[in-house]
Parts: sequence; structure tokens; C-alpha cells
Amino acid sequence: MYGTIFNIKVKEGHEQLLLDLFKQSERVPKGMVAWFLMDPDEDKDWIGVAIFESKEAHLSNANDPEQGAQFTQLMEHIKEEPTWTDGTFVISEIMQAG
Repeated sequence: MYGTIFNIKVKEGHEQLLLDLFKQSERVPKGMVAWFLMDPDEDKDWIGVAIFESKEAHLSNANDPEQGAQFTQLMEHIKEEPTWTDGTFVISEIMQAG
């Protein structure tokens, strides 16, 4: 699996608007496995993780015009472009309660 971890600085008062933007999107990029968005207790910057089946799927999404349009909408609610850390996830495990 391949993906990105990103940090975003949300504009003051735009937290719910940003969440609404993410929730209203029904777009599921080809090859996306999962994504998460965290509002950390100890930091003001939100942290996101996007996981894809492969690097090719990740890059295809990054270059998709629909993704570009969604990113333009995202930029209305954040202070600056996110920081990105791309790479291969070398281990993963989903825990089941029980």
C-alpha cells in the first residue's frame, strides 16, 4: 500500500465548513483503500492519512481533474497548502474487537 500523510492548518471558524466539505463529497478515488482525518488534542494542525492500493493509484488521483477541483475547495478553508509526506506503508493491521 502507498499513500500520504498530510498536515493542514484550518482557518479560524472554518472547522465545520471543512468537515461539511469532506462529508458532502461522494467521490471515491480508484484504488483508494481508506482515509482518515484527525484533530489532535495537542496541536492545532489537523492530520490526514490517505491510503491507496499502489503508488500508481495515488499518483493517478493526485493528477485527476476532479481531485484538483476538490483541492481548490479545500484551500478556501485552510491557511496554506498542506505539507505532504508520501511513501509506502510497510506494515498494516486492522484490529478486530472480540
